[in-house]
Amino acid sequence: MSSGAGGIMLESTAVSREGKITHNDLAIYEKKQIKELKKLLIFLKKLNNNMPIGIQISHSGRKGSANLPWVNQGKSLKKSKGSWTTISSSSIKRSLGWPKPKEMKIKDIKILIKNFKKAAIAANFINFDCLEIHMAHGYLLHQFMSPISNIRKDRYGGSLENRTRLLVEISEIVRKVWPKNKILGARITASDHLPGGINLNEAIYLTKKLEKIGLDYICISSGGILPKTNMKITNGFRMKISKKIKSSTKLKICCTGMLNDLKLIEKGLNNNSFDFVAVGRAFLKNPRWIFKEASKIEKYKKILPRQYLRGY
Repeated sequence: MSSGAGGIMLESTAVSREGKITHNDLAIYEKKQIKELKKLLIFLKKLNNNMPIGIQISHSGRKGSANLPWVNQGKSLKKSKGSWTTISSSSIKRSLGWPKPKEMKIKDIKILIKNFKKAAIAANFINFDCLEIHMAHGYLLHQFMSPISNIRKDRYGGSLENRTRLLVEISEIVRKVWPKNKILGARITASDHLPGGINLNEAIYLTKKLEKIGLDYICISSGGILPKTNMKITNGFRMKISKKIKSSTKLKICCTGMLNDLKLIEKGLNNNSFDFVAVGRAFLKNPRWIFKEASKIEKYKKILPRQYLRGY
């Protein structure tokens, strides 16, 4: 809470039991979970009441029923370990060694929309400052938008309008129940990094839909629809995509992707690639990462206490 970050976002939190990736995932569909999340938020606010704290809500879809990432490489659970039947836009395996998910019926889609609505209401009751609808990382909403995982023949498949329909419907219902004086955003996939997958123009199409609904920002991610894609990971590798999307919308743009260099972040801000960034791994490795990086840059040394500089 004293890391120097501008805010905190709680990771992807499941809106239903089958929406979890693993048995140990955060979730927000039961009273006990909501109660515990509220206790956590109260504790965090005591540490720093000025820092905004948000939460991502999501559904894993075919990515669910998995081992913990550090157990059996996070692969699909066996029945003896408590596996469950996953759901998706179409009955297509995530990869070799994964089971076929159940293709969602219209009644399943209606239940899903209600679950996102309930999760948004719960997040507001808990008193989170920000809500982020997770539409990326190969999760269920991403599975509906991507042609790689969606081969439906009804109104939720085929054309780009149809493939984004569920994402739009969920955003509309969440916008109605989430207070206008609180921040509402979405994490989207800018590219599947695969032939025939989501591309930049499709991401811009979705962005404009979300802007019209009244979201405040989008967070740019990419890849994830399959365990392996053509994504090349280098420092700031999503900055160019982010810049192109930013030029097409009035929404605030958050960027992700190896942004662990303050000079690189400053460059992105100056050339209008994004408005703010999401940094995870750097803070996990060192909660004081931002102070350590600032101590290396002459102009930032002026705003750091001498005691901090001496420590670095």
